[in-house]
Amino acid sequence: EKSADNAQRIRADLILIFSYAVQYGYIEVNYAREMESLDLSAPKNHRPALPLQRLPELIRRIKADTGDELTKLCLELGLHIFIRSSELRFARWDEIELIKQQWILPAKRNQVNGIKHSDRGAKMREPHIVPLSDQAVALLRRVKRLGGSSELVFPSSYNGTAFLSENTFNTALRRMGYDTRRDICFHGFRAMARSALGECGLFQRDAIEKQMSHQERNDVVGAYTHVAEYLYERKRMMQWWSLYLVDIESKGYVSPYNYVNNENELLNK
Repeated sequence: EKSADNAQRIRADLILIFSYAVQYGYIEVNYAREMESLDLSAPKNHRPALPLQRLPELIRRIKADTGDELTKLCLELGLHIFIRSSELRFARWDEIELIKQQWILPAKRNQVNGIKHSDRGAKMREPHIVPLSDQAVALLRRVKRLGGSSELVFPSSYNGTAFLSENTFNTALRRMGYDTRRDICFHGFRAMARSALGECGLFQRDAIEKQMSHQERNDVVGAYTHVAEYLYERKRMMQWWSLYLVDIESKGYVSPYNYVNNENELLNK
């Protein structure tokens, strides 16, 4: 009911457990296989996102949240760089170059004992470059001060070694008053960023998709663009996005398209 992905994984595990029981004579029938007929598909709005008009509200609620300071910074950083949950939670400092303002997500990370999926890197299983805006770098410097000497960017506040839980972000959003099944979940940050970057009209679609770390579905296009990084454009893109977030927080919402046009009008005066 709450997570189609988790339900599917649990069903697969149960089928394996019952198969073991059948093999060693504990039971005669794998009853778990009867669950294969269940519809465990995700609901259509399984990764909800707020309309862009509510972005200033979201930023203010994150900053006013009464939860752990590291969690708040992680959420704020998530808005600025819109990478996936596991890519952010399992980050190590040796991936990040603050002077160069660049974060290189590895294809695979070193597994931390006892932490499931902590070896996950970039979802597309190849290194992914994330240019860091001035604002993202400032947030990471604050994170560094809180984390102390840990090699983990976002260690758990419970024992200083484990990472933030996969439920941390959505728990925080619920504490802020959001329904994570209808209003917004952490993955919704990506949808909001993608929508705004497309609407502003400043950047090529291929550059935006590269920054989103999306796989090109068109094989012909993919054959020509898979090696292109569009890095110069993506650096400009990430800085523009951060400046947009800062401005609409302090001045109120303006659509990405009008924001760009207003900037152009001021430059032409």
